[in-house]
Amino acid sequence: MPDNPLANLGELTKPATVLIEKISDAVGGIFKPYQIVRVARAEAESNHIQAESQIQVTDLHRRAMLRFLEEEAKKQSNMEAITQKALPLLKDNSNPEKVEDDWITNFFDKSRIVSDVEMQQLWSRILAGEANAPGAFAKRTVNLLADLDKSDAELFMRLRGFCWTIGSVVPLVFDAQVEIYNRHGVDFGSLVHLESLGLIQFDNHPGFCLLKLPKTLTASYCGKPTILTFPADADNQLQLGSVLLTRAGQQLAPVCGSTPVEGFFEYVYSRWASQSLVPKLETEKVARRDTPQAAGP
Repeated sequence: MPDNPLANLGELTKPATVLIEKISDAVGGIFKPYQIVRVARAEAESNHIQAESQIQVTDLHRRAMLRFLEEEAKKQSNMEAITQKALPLLKDNSNPEKVEDDWITNFFDKSRIVSDVEMQQLWSRILAGEANAPGAFAKRTVNLLADLDKSDAELFMRLRGFCWTIGSVVPLVFDAQVEIYNRHGVDFGSLVHLESLGLIQFDNHPGFCLLKLPKTLTASYCGKPTILTFPADADNQLQLGSVLLTRAGQQLAPVCGSTPVEGFFEYVYSRWASQSLVPKLETEKVARRDTPQAAGP
C-alpha cells in the first residue's frame, strides 16, 4: 500500500490537479512524501561525514537526526492528509491558480502539525474554500485557527448552532443565562472565552442591533426563511442580542459545520412574534384559544 494518500486518488479533476501543482510550487513536493525525508537524509549524511572528519559523531547526534526525520515525515503526512480531504470539496469553477503562494506557505506552516482527523477536516475545508474563492480566508484567520485547541473549535461549532442568516451570519444570543443556550455549553464564561480568542464580540449590555432596516427583512435558520415586517416603511431596527462574529468568525462560520438546536427556531420566532414582527405560530394561536377565559361578573 503506497505511503502517499495522494498517489491513489485515481483520475483527478482539473481543479484538483491545479491545486496540487500550486501547493507543490509553494511548499515543495506535496505528492512526493519521500522528498523531505530524502533531502533530510542527504543533509544528515553530509553533516555526518563532515562531523566525522572533525570528531566522532556521538549517539546524541544520531538521535537528533532520527528525531528530525520522524518529525518531518509526520508533518508531511499531515499536509498530505489535509490536501487529500480538500480535493473532493473543490468546485468545477474553482480557481486554485489564483491562490497566493504566500497564503499556501503560511497555511501549511500552520496546519502541518495538525494530526487530529476532525481538525484536519476543518483545515481541509479552509484550503478548498480558498481554492474555490481566492481571498475568502485571510492569513490572520488561518493564524487564529492555528491557535485554537480542539475544544475551542467545538465550542465555536456549538455557538454556530444558534446562528441565523440575516444578511450575514449572526448568533442570536439574547440572554446568556437562558437554559436553551446553557444546555449546549453557551453561557457567559464560554462567550467571554470565545471573545478572548478573537472569534466574537460579546456585549452583554446593551447588546447589538441592526439599524436603518426596510419595511420587510428575511431571516433564515438552517435554510428555513422567516419574513419580518416592521412598523415603519424605513429606518427600522432589530435587536440581535449580545454576540457578533468578528471577521475571522464570519470566515470560519461556514466551514465549521453546525447542528440545528432543537427548539431554537421556535424560541426566536416567539420572541419576534411578541414584538409583532412575525405572525403568531399556529400552536400559540391554538393554545391561546383553548385557554379557559375568566368568567365575567
